[in-house]
Order: sequence, then structure tokens, then C-alpha cells
Amino acid sequence: MSRLVVVLPLVPLRVGDSFLVPDWPPHITVLPPFLTGASAAEIAHVIAAAAAGRDTLTVTAGLDELFGRRADIPVTVMVENEALTGLHRTLVAKVRPFATSPDEPAFTGPGFRAHVTIKPSGRVHEGDELVLTQIALVDMAPRANPGGRMVLATLPLLPPQISG
Repeated sequence: MSRLVVVLPLVPLRVGDSFLVPDWPPHITVLPPFLTGASAAEIAHVIAAAAAGRDTLTVTAGLDELFGRRADIPVTVMVENEALTGLHRTLVAKVRPFATSPDEPAFTGPGFRAHVTIKPSGRVHEGDELVLTQIALVDMAPRANPGGRMVLATLPLLPPQISG
């Protein structure tokens, strides 16, 4: 059983990259962690189908807030972006059949609020424009795993086509 998450990294990742929980590279979680018995290749295929024909996303950083169960995790919330929300909804619909529990919070949680966690190693600021060029599937290995999280698959978002 794998616990996976789908993110939009601010800087592209490579398959095989790994990092400890505190060292997560900056990203927007587009599909929260979920449990699945499906292989990473199956989930990557579903993500590729969901992202097919989608352009690179440009989103704008909004205000800082506190997230988490105890409202103690500082984040910068993204300004509402229809394309980003649409990608989230599509991923929820396409990946839900592969979840061990289709009614877990990744698929039924309250409204999607895209954000980037503020970390000592870096952050985004209100008004920053972020260009998102990649979707990454990440294994949420147990916290005790010395390798931490590991990137299982990456898929590019393509630059918009210019019609002439």
C-alpha cells in the first residue's frame, strides 16, 4: 500500500529525487495524500491523462495564513485560479477510483485552497507570479524512512500554443 501525493513544484524535480519532510522543495499540493494499492506507473498514467492538453500554469501568490490542525503552519495562499482549480478537480475525479478509500479527505475535503508552505529555506511573497511547468507524483514514505519522500514520476505542463 502506497501513500502518494501530487504536487506542482516551483522548481522542476527529477524522478528519484528524495528529501526529508522539513526539506520539501517549495510546491503547491494539487492532490493531497491518499492511499492506493495501484502502482506508481498506473497513477502516473492517470495523472498524464488528466493533464493532457493542459498548459503551463501561472498563478499569483496572495496573503499569508496559518494552516494545519492546530493552525500553526505558515503558508502563502494562491489567488484563486480557475485553471489550477480545474486541474485539481480533474485529478480528484480521475484518481479517486484508484484510492483505497475514495471518501478520504484527499477526495472529499473542504474547498481546495492552493498554497505554498513557508519554510526557513524559502518562501513566496504576496504578488509573486509563479510559473508551474511540471506535475510530480511523490511517495509519502513513512516519516521514519531515512530517505524521506521520493519523486516517483514527473510530467511536464506544456507552454501555451501561440496561434498565428
